[in-house]
Amino acid sequence: MLKTLKFCILFCGIAFVSCKNSEKNSAANSSSEDGQQTEFEVNKVNAEDLLRKQPESIQAPEGMVWVSGVKFTMGAKDGDPYALPREKPAHPVAVDGFFIDQTEVTNAQFKKFVAATDYITVAERPIDWEEIKKQVPPGTPKPADSVLEPGSMIFRKELENITNLNDYSQWWEWKRGANWKHPQGPESSIEGKDSYPVVHVAYEDALAYAEWADRDLPTEAEWEAAAYGQLHGGIYTWGDDSSKLNENANTWQGQFPVKNNPEDGYKYLAPVKSFPPNSLELFDMTGNVWEFTKDNFDTRYYKKAIKQGELLNPKGSTSFYNQDNPYQKEKVIKGGSFLCNKSYCSSYRISARMGTSMDSGTDHLGFRTVYRVEE
Repeated sequence: MLKTLKFCILFCGIAFVSCKNSEKNSAANSSSEDGQQTEFEVNKVNAEDLLRKQPESIQAPEGMVWVSGVKFTMGAKDGDPYALPREKPAHPVAVDGFFIDQTEVTNAQFKKFVAATDYITVAERPIDWEEIKKQVPPGTPKPADSVLEPGSMIFRKELENITNLNDYSQWWEWKRGANWKHPQGPESSIEGKDSYPVVHVAYEDALAYAEWADRDLPTEAEWEAAAYGQLHGGIYTWGDDSSKLNENANTWQGQFPVKNNPEDGYKYLAPVKSFPPNSLELFDMTGNVWEFTKDNFDTRYYKKAIKQGELLNPKGSTSFYNQDNPYQKEKVIKGGSFLCNKSYCSSYRISARMGTSMDSGTDHLGFRTVYRVEE
């Protein structure tokens, strides 16, 4: 769900790619931040060398919990019927201990950041066509100036039918005036929703907040370590029992995307802490909103990683690669959202990973931050 593809849909007839996309073997463009292949730090990790215990000299930052340093297997687990090629092969990693937000960053927290810095999010800024056309297929016509206005993507809540589940432009709408303060458009507001996760944030916005708070965004490996908590090896944050989904996460029940039966208590976004936490007292690591990580989205990365042995504090690929969005630079997002359904997305699994453009957000994408200890 990215700004460049939004305009392609409106003016070029290019369909959105679904989160259920298949990863074919055809060639596609890839880009790299530094022009080099991924560099891995180590081949073998001694568990005793990991930072496991919270240092006594460091008090947990407000609203954060400690994740112990741990070795674990990252990626799709055996017996996961919904695993996708981009989640395979599972491979050994290790991360040092760190602090992570107990919840997704909320509207109240983001308000404080904006008030302190006068920050203007990407969704609120004028759109630069000269920049956008670098990321769309050559020859893409310039949209009318009336369309090149600030806005963001929102989910169409009133749908009667769809024709093709692979074309998610049917249930996504580019909404002028939609942003973190007006999540459904200029007539909406977040009044009374301080405890809801902030949405319509681009990667740049999430990173700016994290830097202001003297924190960072998690790597994909850190995110998975936190999601597993003390229950490593399961498909979900609570284990392997899929029947417990509704009591543990805000997802979609019913026929996606035309009928949502709120069996879990919520049709769309929910306040943070509406569902039980995982074994580390972390809330909403499953469902509600997708969460940004710092890793570049490269569908081939796991196939490279498995060849390197155990990886210590991996930072992901230096390359961007997604054959379905070959012109985009995307970041890995984790956790799924209130739109995830077993018949369509099923990304409420710990190993699930998607790519999203760095240049924009949606009404089901947020973030949480981490604080790393330097010894």
